[in-house]
Amino acid sequence: MAFPDPQRIFAPDLDFEALEAEAWQYQLTHNPVVKRFAGLLGRTDFFLPIRFFRDFEVKTGDWEPNLVFRSSGTTGQVSSRHFVRDAALYQESLHRGFRHFYGDQSPVIFALLPNYLERGDSSLVYMVTDWIRAFGQSESGFYLYDHDALYKGLVEALEQNQSILLIGVTFALLDFAEAYQLDLPPEVVVMETGGMKGKRREMVRAEVHALLQSSFGRAQIHSEYGMTELLSQGYALDGTHFQSPPWMKVVITDPYVPGRVLAPGQTGRINIVDLANLDSCIRIQTDDLGRMDEAGRFTVLGRLDHAELRGCNLMVE
Repeated sequence: MAFPDPQRIFAPDLDFEALEAEAWQYQLTHNPVVKRFAGLLGRTDFFLPIRFFRDFEVKTGDWEPNLVFRSSGTTGQVSSRHFVRDAALYQESLHRGFRHFYGDQSPVIFALLPNYLERGDSSLVYMVTDWIRAFGQSESGFYLYDHDALYKGLVEALEQNQSILLIGVTFALLDFAEAYQLDLPPEVVVMETGGMKGKRREMVRAEVHALLQSSFGRAQIHSEYGMTELLSQGYALDGTHFQSPPWMKVVITDPYVPGRVLAPGQTGRINIVDLANLDSCIRIQTDDLGRMDEAGRFTVLGRLDHAELRGCNLMVE
């Protein structure tokens, strides 16, 4: 069986179900972890538990990784690892995903990602670095804990009428919002991601966004949903309802009845089909609780009981 052509993932006429079936069959044959788990379960209609990225090398085929990303987790946890065969495939997913939701803009990208930036093996930092390289303005950059420099940079960009994207880990954005008041125009996008990282008390997303809005004026408050184990991301342009790019699909299942898919409006486990995970595993069972609406958008409602806290999304609705 031939390895599926990666370029089909981003084709305008993508037949999602057909490519998913083909890629999944390939992974069931050539991914030792997926193949072994299928044998133990005695079925193939499953999503691979996300913790397997912590316990095993989840690779389809025999190759040396081009990149290795590790999850942030919290102190004392063992990190998940995502072995990436082809950095170009990840970059294409990053670019096309951003363009799908935000068009062809080239903003000044201000990145406030302490904790992630300090590690050096974060897929989130790689994503933002690649955005800056590919389409960010020259004034773009990362800010660790230097809120004064971030404030000055934002003011200068506003004075020059530049397009602005401020992306930050949630706790760091809240710290910055408490220290500075900025009457940002509605064209500015503030994108929160990554949760609290144990730095602040957990909050519902609406509370977080209200606090950000009180300090950032009329700016749009968006959210990003991503994780180490995925090469694609979801975005909530209204801050709450996440949408997926065409090559990524969310399936909500019953946490207590294996394989039972829930109807829109019902709360259950979030599972992801990410066709960009061609070299690892396209079908991932997360430990997040969520709900799908009739339009195919999903909300994140928290974590399943007994699930490890992770950096990808520690807030609840």
